[in-house]
Amino acid sequence: MLITPAFAQAAGGGNSSQFLIQLAPFAAIIAIFYFLIIRPQQQRMKQHKDMVASVKKNDTVVTSGGIVGKVTRVIEEEGKEAEVEVQIAENTRVRVVRSTLSDVRRAKEASDDKAAAPAKSS
Repeated sequence: MLITPAFAQAAGGGNSSQFLIQLAPFAAIIAIFYFLIIRPQQQRMKQHKDMVASVKKNDTVVTSGGIVGKVTRVIEEEGKEAEVEVQIAENTRVRVVRSTLSDVRRAKEASDDKAAAPAKSS
């Protein structure tokens, strides 16, 4: 016989702690992806959803197409997605689906920006 019985017995079972040590780097990578990529993105999505849901009259909004305008009316009909009527120019109003808004600037913030701007001297 070329192989002793002691060597034949040691080759059989395997070590479960070696398996866990091999899985540790994969678990660490998954944790890093979750805390650095997935979780912050979920928080940003929730903030955006809350911001868009709280749109009201006289807010300045930016659509995903880049149009900036002032909200003149919020339209919420049963069975339909909520819409917002936005004034983009004098006597020009468009209806925009609320979910396509990319930014909402509150009416108070817009008036503060005008007050903070320095007056021009002639």
